[in-house]
Amino acid sequence: MNSASYWLSLTRSGLMVGLLSVVSLPLMAGETWVRCGSLVDVVEGRTLGGHTVVVREQRIDDVRSGHPDAPDDVDLVDLSGLVCLPGLMDMHTHLSSEFNPQAYVQRFTLNEADIALRGANFARITLEAGFTTVRDLGDSFNVSVALREAINSGQIVGPRIFTSAKSLATTGGHADPTNGWRRDLMGDPGPAEGVINSAEDARQAVRQRYKDGADLIKITATGGVLSVARSGQNPQFLIEEIEEIVRIARDYDMHVAAHAHGTKGMRRAILAGVHSIEHGTYMDDEVLALMVERGTWYVPTISAGRFVADKAEIDGYFPPIVAAKAAEIGPLIQDTFGRAQAAGVRIAFGTDCGVCPHGSNAREFEYMVEAGMSPANALRSATLNSAELLGLEEELGRIQAGFIADIIAVPGDPLEDVSQLSDIRLVMRDGQVYLHR
Repeated sequence: MNSASYWLSLTRSGLMVGLLSVVSLPLMAGETWVRCGSLVDVVEGRTLGGHTVVVREQRIDDVRSGHPDAPDDVDLVDLSGLVCLPGLMDMHTHLSSEFNPQAYVQRFTLNEADIALRGANFARITLEAGFTTVRDLGDSFNVSVALREAINSGQIVGPRIFTSAKSLATTGGHADPTNGWRRDLMGDPGPAEGVINSAEDARQAVRQRYKDGADLIKITATGGVLSVARSGQNPQFLIEEIEEIVRIARDYDMHVAAHAHGTKGMRRAILAGVHSIEHGTYMDDEVLALMVERGTWYVPTISAGRFVADKAEIDGYFPPIVAAKAAEIGPLIQDTFGRAQAAGVRIAFGTDCGVCPHGSNAREFEYMVEAGMSPANALRSATLNSAELLGLEEELGRIQAGFIADIIAVPGDPLEDVSQLSDIRLVMRDGQVYLHR
């Protein structure tokens, strides 16, 4: 029995379940052959027959039809009863938190270490749900930066992370960290804390995010649902402030993602040159046409909308000022998504997990299909499209020679039933197996 077979046998027997949370299986001594019962071609939107994926180090070396005999000196991962597809990507997560009725109080009771340890757990859960790459769009204490570094160095298990670190807001805006606090606790947070009120502040805030180690910039272009503030959709940046954020971000090779619910704030953000609109609840035909014209990405987060709408019906789950917004805005996102995809807007997959529970990411596929998207296009949104949004379309999103070896396996064909993506049986990231059951 070779080393891979030995470790995988331990996994099946349950002896390695706890250890899999902190280390990966050692399948990197030489070549790894992955035998797939069938293989999803996300480019063509079809499921092929049996294939063998040859992995060398972190990359796919070859993809061979059928199941040829493996040499004795390779590690063999037998998925002959499963369907293989590329690792999934979620372009809107918050790994340092998960919403619950105590969330507003926990802002005052949890220490940085508490949030970091929770984030490590949420990162592992996300990877085991089949999501090998995520964008983290707003954290506390730069926890997502530390998570990214710990994952990259092999200290903890999680997805590949691209993070904005702390989101940018205006005073009293959706990501003002003191929003709703008692006056003597509020203080006057500024650019270092992610609060800006001028083009000059914008320059300082972007450069601080760069110094903090962020990969991109996230702004809250309008009000939001979960902040303790009256409006969930009013514009919260002047267009010249957003233009300055985008201009300085480009100097550091960073994109700008814009949280936006209201039409006016979305229009300003798109005209200012942001890379993606997150949520987009009140998109009208003019905004949809502008996004198509400018090539602006849309990251829908239907899951978060469904979650807050459901929880708004539970007395006391949200503060009254939040519950009213959740009941109004939450139910609209799925319909907005349907109109956006019919209009030809470029769509990348995103859930806002951290609002909804981590690990439930794949439910978004079901909501997308309910709204009229084909399973093939829903899957493309979490592979090809997300890779393109990140500028990594030549590295991620396909099971193809030369690409990074991110592979997952499910029991049935997701092009026939997207709910199969909620039943992950194998996760390989960068050529290493992190889950096999």
